[in-house]
Amino acid sequence: MQNQIYDVHDPRFLGLIHKTAQIDTLWTGGRWTEGPAYFAAGRYLLWSDIPNDRVLRWDECDGNVSTFEYPCRNQNGHTVDLQGRLVSCEHRGRSVSRREHDGTMTVLADTFEGARLNSPNDVVVKSDGSIWFTDPTYGIDSDYEGDASASEIGAQNVYRIDQSGAMSVVATDNLQPNGLAFSPDEQVLYVSDTGQTHAPQNDAVIRAYPVLGETLGQSKVLTTCDVGLFDGFRVDTKGNIWSSAGDGVHCYASDGTILGKIKIDECVSNLVFGGPKKNRLFICATTSVRSIYVNAKGAAR
Repeated sequence: MQNQIYDVHDPRFLGLIHKTAQIDTLWTGGRWTEGPAYFAAGRYLLWSDIPNDRVLRWDECDGNVSTFEYPCRNQNGHTVDLQGRLVSCEHRGRSVSRREHDGTMTVLADTFEGARLNSPNDVVVKSDGSIWFTDPTYGIDSDYEGDASASEIGAQNVYRIDQSGAMSVVATDNLQPNGLAFSPDEQVLYVSDTGQTHAPQNDAVIRAYPVLGETLGQSKVLTTCDVGLFDGFRVDTKGNIWSSAGDGVHCYASDGTILGKIKIDECVSNLVFGGPKKNRLFICATTSVRSIYVNAKGAAR
């Protein structure tokens, strides 16, 4: 089944969407929007406009959009930690930082074994308080989204920060690790690899890693993108994966079967569930931020 908004590839997708729902444009005027994070306590959405070096804020109560932080060190991905604080990946800062309740900033990670990180890209917080993030090179590849520089680490890894602040490498098998999210039971970590930007022969994939306490097991390719690249994504309470792609949002079952697509007329970079019922998808789509109500709710992490 196809219509103006949806491509249905599996009948299960019909139970995850509202046929009469429309895509709302909440804001436009960015260069590359990224890193949406929804704050339930304040009913607002934050996102990055990376090349313009700013973080913007949309108020769910009145629809007003304002500048939350400028300059912002070319922040990319964001998440909300267990205490309701903003955790940010900074391209130009080459760090993962946290905004405390009093407004001050704490750098959580900027080096590993004496070498500066590349440019942290996306981040998620596990229920035990540990922070997991990806570190590709996009923020140091040019001056457009950060500061052009050579990689000091010489690798693009996925890292874990425990509650004491100790860091460890948990995955090394992605050319450019990008978005990441846990399954609802936190037994699986999903990571997208956008290495095709640097090696066109590479497939654009999401890998699934078994979570073995503080480490990860051997990955397997869960699914391959058929239009563009997978970037950021989120998981719903049933374990379905809602991912960015070149033609919109793709929805996959936990076994990698494509269920359907929400078609967007711009390349999608990232998304997040939000709203009082966590059933509204907020979508960063190149120059704009869109939203649509779905018949699914975002998982806790």
